[in-house]
Amino acid sequence: MSAPNPFSTPNPVSRKHPAALAVAVKGRLAAHKWLLLRRATQLGVLGLFLSGPLLGLWVLKGTLASSTLFDTVPFTDPLVFVQSLVTGHALAASAWIGVGLLIVVYMVVGGRSFCSWICPVNLLTDGAHAARVGLDIKGSLPIPRAARWWLLGTVLGVSALTGVIAWETLNPVTLLHRELVFGIFLAGSVAWMLIIGVVLFDTFVTNRGWCGHLCPMGAAYGLIGAASLTRVSGRNRAACDQCQACYHVCPEPHVLTPVLKGAEGSTPLVLSGDCTNCGRCIDVCHRDVFAFTHRFNRSSVPHPHGSP
Repeated sequence: MSAPNPFSTPNPVSRKHPAALAVAVKGRLAAHKWLLLRRATQLGVLGLFLSGPLLGLWVLKGTLASSTLFDTVPFTDPLVFVQSLVTGHALAASAWIGVGLLIVVYMVVGGRSFCSWICPVNLLTDGAHAARVGLDIKGSLPIPRAARWWLLGTVLGVSALTGVIAWETLNPVTLLHRELVFGIFLAGSVAWMLIIGVVLFDTFVTNRGWCGHLCPMGAAYGLIGAASLTRVSGRNRAACDQCQACYHVCPEPHVLTPVLKGAEGSTPLVLSGDCTNCGRCIDVCHRDVFAFTHRFNRSSVPHPHGSP
């Protein structure tokens, strides 16, 4: 028997107001707690990079591609590192240490946590999604999620053939971060044209198109995320009343279906590497179905009165 449609509840929440029930039950702050923490983290990390150019205090120096903390601790983006490897160039010890440190961090907190907690493009694509909902745009150009794996393979193939880390000249994440920290905000620059193009693409062409279907950085971090420790759990899924709120806010809603509609006895954990650990499903659920936990905690909370 096929799984029931997650949108079949007779009284779903509004697509434009997915947190409405959670606000009524838990209060506005609790219904946006993880969202507010994410925004504070994103702006805080950006502030650490800006402290050097603005204040002369170099806490984080460089970009998200490669940086150092207090001129001592190196960080190297995994995709940049692999691109460098396939070019055939020798890598400094700091690059190996930097990528190792980031892999350890994201093996703990979740690989695609980078996408929702650090990446500045997420601020823009979340805004594009909000604009799309506000404009009531429902149609999307169908793009297979495998497209980002093809793009990732293409990026590595081009680096191997050319001996150049070519993607970083086009990567919207690198370009936006570089413009915010070191740029002069020229609206006509290639960087801003690409960044604005991503926003327009997400708004008018495909919902969550860039981050959810194309970004090779997201694909790379997803590989790390598939084995990471921190997980979202639908531990109280028996209480789910199919209000749709989590599906409306999740940037990768397909990861929720195996949890909410899986066979009896299946794990309540979201195990897909596509999950960004953004916490929005936890925020907007008025039944407290979801919570952060670790990958070894597969316990569930039975509904006291049976399934609703």
